[in-house]
Amino acid sequence: MRWKLGRLLPLCWVLVAGCAPCEAPVAVPGLEYLGQTRLAPSTVFAGTTVGGLSGISYDPGRDCYYVISDDRSASGPARFYTVRLSVSDRGIDAAAIMGVHPLLDEHGRPFEPRSFDSSPPVVPPDPEGIAFDSGRQRLYWSSEGERRTDGPRGPVLADPWVRIAALDGGYLGRLAMPAESTMSAQRTGPRRNTTLEGLTLSPDGGSLFAAMEGPGYDDGALPDQTHGALTRVTAYRIDSGADSAAPVAQYAYPLEPATAPAETNGLTDLVALSDTAFLVIERAFSVRPTVRLFRAEIGGATDVLGMPALAGAAVTPMAKTLVADLSTTPGLESLDNIEGITLGPRLPDGRQTLVLVSDDNFSPRQVTQFVVLAMPAR
Repeated sequence: MRWKLGRLLPLCWVLVAGCAPCEAPVAVPGLEYLGQTRLAPSTVFAGTTVGGLSGISYDPGRDCYYVISDDRSASGPARFYTVRLSVSDRGIDAAAIMGVHPLLDEHGRPFEPRSFDSSPPVVPPDPEGIAFDSGRQRLYWSSEGERRTDGPRGPVLADPWVRIAALDGGYLGRLAMPAESTMSAQRTGPRRNTTLEGLTLSPDGGSLFAAMEGPGYDDGALPDQTHGALTRVTAYRIDSGADSAAPVAQYAYPLEPATAPAETNGLTDLVALSDTAFLVIERAFSVRPTVRLFRAEIGGATDVLGMPALAGAAVTPMAKTLVADLSTTPGLESLDNIEGITLGPRLPDGRQTLVLVSDDNFSPRQVTQFVVLAMPAR
């Protein structure tokens, strides 16, 4: 089934952290829903349960997708899958799992299951974002870290990270994180499960962008049904052959308020259209999630790198416009917990496809789905 989006209506933003938009966003025209395919529940591949798919990145040279699981080494080691999808203007065929690769630590070992009772505690990563670098033939991946303040042996803290991996999952390096990303047992720094979710490489391969799902304690309250919030998108300059990099800029991204019955809303992934423009997923999770795609641009946004708090600060956030509300797309019934987005192959008519993936949270009540959309030809 095909679907055309509605009219364009500009958004007006008050440039203060936590404020909601002054008008409800309306989608710009042009995006088309092509179809979806789902994995069978509890699909098992090479001894692992295929679930928790939280990020996706397309490799055009191999015509495959790298899809990361947010399994914290519970039903298998922290890992990513190689997936084959047949995408066309007629939709999408069944997904074929082609391979699975454990993400390895700096010693070349898979991450062990977590154990908070051991001394020291074992804290595996919480993988969320993945980005393929075609020029250097490697992957970037992110972890949300961990923050437990009520453990029997005291606080358990693990900072979020962005690491570099070979296509077989081997460790190649890591990027430096901004100071405000440091986990704390106090009510400062990132909140648990609201840190690094989105990861994308610019089309020229020169810049990497890492996005937080929601605000840290110092940046204000989480979005709710009455107000939005500001979260952060960090920019890195990726030099050829480098196995490390430091942040070069950071921007505030304005999140929408939550939609009923969801309690909050967050950024789950983004894909770069250029060095300054992105498509961003915002997802308000509930029994039927609200999933919206926004086009966001850096434009005149304030560089907030090194700014310890956004709460109450007068900053200019990234500009954004609604592209699609997937929750109201005809034919896209049973929309689930969409968490990943990537640019897929171009169609014969020149249009660019978008491929999205849902995270089923390893729950029998949810589904793993791959959704394909098409953008207008330029």
